[in-house]
Amino acid sequence: MSQVRIGVAQFAPALGQLEANLALCVRALEDAGAAGCELVVLPECATSGFMFESKEHAWTCADEIPGRATEAFAAVAAEHHLHCVVGMLERNGDQLHNAAVLIGPEGLVGTYRKTHLPRGGVDRFVTPGDELKVFDTPLGRIGIQICYDLRFPEVTRVLAIKGAQIVAHPTNWPVLALPTAAFVTRARAYDNRVVLATANRYGVDGWGEFCGHSQIVSLDGERLAHAGGDEDALLFADVELPRASDRVIVTRPDEYELRLFEDRRPDLYDGLVAESHPSP
Repeated sequence: MSQVRIGVAQFAPALGQLEANLALCVRALEDAGAAGCELVVLPECATSGFMFESKEHAWTCADEIPGRATEAFAAVAAEHHLHCVVGMLERNGDQLHNAAVLIGPEGLVGTYRKTHLPRGGVDRFVTPGDELKVFDTPLGRIGIQICYDLRFPEVTRVLAIKGAQIVAHPTNWPVLALPTAAFVTRARAYDNRVVLATANRYGVDGWGEFCGHSQIVSLDGERLAHAGGDEDALLFADVELPRASDRVIVTRPDEYELRLFEDRRPDLYDGLVAESHPSP
């Protein structure tokens, strides 16, 4: 498939209001399907909210995967023949995860668990994931990362090396993360030649305030669609995925060429996997 319509939905989940949040998610998916989207991304913790004060409260607001929430998403995906990535809290045995599910018309495709955890909100209580995943779909190869993962350049780079053409990025950016919305998204897409679809929330959740600015960024670092900071929004953009597989830029053959992945020097990068050093 050469062209895919990608959507991101921005709204304001309410902390612990499971039925209302599930209805918001289902409505966003239905609206995206009606707009012709083939892939739509919803925010981090879209079904639960984020600013939990205890693991016990967060646990009561988490879902098993698969479970009731994923079944509701799968029903919409089947009806509209779309894929979706939705952020949610996951109960997995006795562990709690900040997760995102990828669902297609045939049901659950896979789950990603947030790997990089800040000391804030529900992330204080969850178990980190241990794998960066890229999923093959009829639309193309989809990688997933969640919120804070984007601050680590290695995450997007590994997804790109694994063949991701689209990186879905559910997030809950607080207002302090406005610089991330302003330029980090564009840098990650541009450096790795991937389409980045970031879905943020807005509004107040517990004591936290969130900044919106959901966006879809092309592999050239151009914002194809961009929401404001305090509004419900459904954004979409039509992207040519074969270009996202092409990490070679030829301006003049043999005179000016950039081979972004072939020109890498992994022999120089051993410091990336060295033990972390304390801050000065």
